[in-house]
Amino acid sequence: MNNLNQQILRTDVSGMPLEWVTYQDAVRLYFNEQIAYTCGSNIMTIHGGINAITNSRSKVDVNSIIATYGNNKILTDRYAPPLNNTTLFKRDDHLCLYCGKKFVSENLSRDHVTPLFQGGKDLWVNVVTACKRCNNAKAGRTPEQANMELLAIPFIPTHAEYIFLQGKIILFDQMEFLKQHFPRTSPLRNRL
Repeated sequence: MNNLNQQILRTDVSGMPLEWVTYQDAVRLYFNEQIAYTCGSNIMTIHGGINAITNSRSKVDVNSIIATYGNNKILTDRYAPPLNNTTLFKRDDHLCLYCGKKFVSENLSRDHVTPLFQGGKDLWVNVVTACKRCNNAKAGRTPEQANMELLAIPFIPTHAEYIFLQGKIILFDQMEFLKQHFPRTSPLRNRL
């Protein structure tokens, strides 16, 4: 496979998923000797120039998962990833959590279960994906006040779940690796 758009999963030395990087970033990490070890499959080989003295050509085999040295920010139990609509919609599988239908992103909106003007906060545990029709019907009310059933309880993704939600094309070995870091009770496990 030689897909230059494929994301590489970067972890710390303990194997904790940190982020997605491009193949260019991965090659820089290889050449700067920041790679502790690799996992997963070899997804591409990058060839460099020819050394004028040795007449040898550099090459880097890039794996789908790379573990890097260095101190990384410790992720605590209180970790809450940044909230944005792209990852929110992916968390909720592009389903309106009121009518249960699946929509494209353009037809979805962020609904505050407890509306902001009623004291609700713009936090993962108070927001769900809603189609625009349901969000308008609910208006500035809670689901109970609007007599609408909420189909799932909103949750804060763990860091590993957030990495999954940010992924564009996730390879099987990357998914299996990430899944090992999901809580056993993660609602995202049902989709894998």
